[in-house]
Amino acid sequence: MAHNKRINGARALVERDKFYTLDGALNILEQYSEKFKSKFDESVEVVFKLGVDPRHSDQMVRGVILMPHGLGKKVRVAVVAKNERHEEALKAGADIVGSEDLVEKVKGGEINFDVCIATPDFMPKMATLGKILGTKGLMPNPKLGTVSDNIAIAVKNAKSGQVEYKVEKAGLIHAGVGKLSFALSALKENIAALYNAVLNAKPAGAKGIYMQKMYIGTTHGPSVALDLRNMLV
Repeated sequence: MAHNKRINGARALVERDKFYTLDGALNILEQYSEKFKSKFDESVEVVFKLGVDPRHSDQMVRGVILMPHGLGKKVRVAVVAKNERHEEALKAGADIVGSEDLVEKVKGGEINFDVCIATPDFMPKMATLGKILGTKGLMPNPKLGTVSDNIAIAVKNAKSGQVEYKVEKAGLIHAGVGKLSFALSALKENIAALYNAVLNAKPAGAKGIYMQKMYIGTTHGPSVALDLRNMLV
């Protein structure tokens, strides 16, 4: 009953069929946070509806962005490299390091990390993990900065709030932009950075209106539609 009351109360904060400015949407999230105290710090997420069909390679939208204010959560980073580079990875802040032994652990189902980084010379051995890590979005990828010889930079970026965005079926992108406890200015800058990254990632094969809809919401809170005509960020 309390859960339903919370949901109905959250919905009441948003006018139906109205499109809000980014500032207006963030103010609604602030009202929600003040009226409905949660037992945990809810995540704030943005959803894009793009005019692309990801089944076609020339309409794929994918990339990474380093959030200006991070994501407000601890990221567990694993580094797979030759033994002589393990100390370097640990000094950079990696939580887990390994070589063939780590590959075998992953094959056995032991996946206790959020990001996996590999050096280029180790990628041939990582190929055997494609089906395991690929389905979880954890397979190292040079386009995402997770296949790199510069272990220190790769680990730092992963720890600092690097976000991967990728268009899914129906042209949707879901991406976290922070926590409800963040200052509104910090959330605004994170959202602006993501918006501009997705906008600039428009593929050559996109036809018609590229950026069609955009919503912002929280884990249990309201979903607010944004007025894209005023998204000059």
